[in-house]
Amino acid sequence: MGIRIEHLHKRFGAFTALDDISLDIHKGELLALLGPSGSGKTTLLRVIAGLEHADGGRILFGGEDASRLGVQERRVGFVFQHYALFKHMTVADNVGFGLKVRSGSERWPARKIADRVEELLSLVQLQGLGGRYPAQLSGGQRQRVALARALAIEPRVLLLDEPFGALDAQVRRDLRAWLRQIHEQTGLTTVFVTHDQEEALELADRVAILNGGRIEQLATPAEAYDRPATPFVYSFVGAVNRLRGRRHGDRIEVAGLALPAASTAGEGELDLYVRPEDLRVGEGGWDAVVVGSQRSGPRLRVRARLEGGQGDEVEVELPVDAQQAHPPGSRLALLPVRYGAFPAA
Repeated sequence: MGIRIEHLHKRFGAFTALDDISLDIHKGELLALLGPSGSGKTTLLRVIAGLEHADGGRILFGGEDASRLGVQERRVGFVFQHYALFKHMTVADNVGFGLKVRSGSERWPARKIADRVEELLSLVQLQGLGGRYPAQLSGGQRQRVALARALAIEPRVLLLDEPFGALDAQVRRDLRAWLRQIHEQTGLTTVFVTHDQEEALELADRVAILNGGRIEQLATPAEAYDRPATPFVYSFVGAVNRLRGRRHGDRIEVAGLALPAASTAGEGELDLYVRPEDLRVGEGGWDAVVVGSQRSGPRLRVRARLEGGQGDEVEVELPVDAQQAHPPGSRLALLPVRYGAFPAA
């Protein structure tokens, strides 16, 4: 089921949490809401779920106006960061809770609920653990139980709020791959909130990057990383060097180097954004002196001071090469092979 969000507004006192948000979420896609704390991503997720009410605008579920529907009527599955499991219930009872509390004709017989619970425990790879309690599980296992519980009610939409935020790095990586697999198996329209750019870029079909209650860019992970639409996106998604320059006609001059002008660069002063991996060692670039370097797995992070302009420092990411150690004080030429330019802030 697709979701259409039209001109949503939400304020908490003097604070604007959502500022005219419009967004189409495609049927069956996995969309990440990415942004820093206070950007509006969790508020947007809660408004979609019906846990918060917008001050203006509306939400359509498959063409139906869901703005006045309650949480149960929307049939969304919601997974919280801190699991929100019932500590006094077994894993099986937690998973089946949403089915057991149904009333009237919607209530399932006990045997059907038990079968559904077993099916979901198998799906989330927790077979045989239905009799345990949450305290007897690891953090990663608890989050799998939380997801199984959200799926039990056969939701039309799955919503996840920082689902891996309370877990350590290795468990997060394992669960990211697992969640992507679950998504492909279920085909559910899924929206998840994260401030972890690596998580969003690895998992999502598309990423909505929020800042100050507005969407700065809606794009595929590759587009958001390779072609950021704004300075904020450049700075928030991935590492980047920022250098001051000036545009002259169809050229921009930065630290003494003339480059073809990017389409986003206005006349006059500008900021050039170039990622560390988009700087190459080669002739025709900036003359630079190495300030320091640090090995990071198969890559070498080099800090270098440009000799032109104001003596700016940049970070360069290079493959490790035994023949090119780049010790402090050594010289190299750096050529930007991909960059963005925007009017100076």
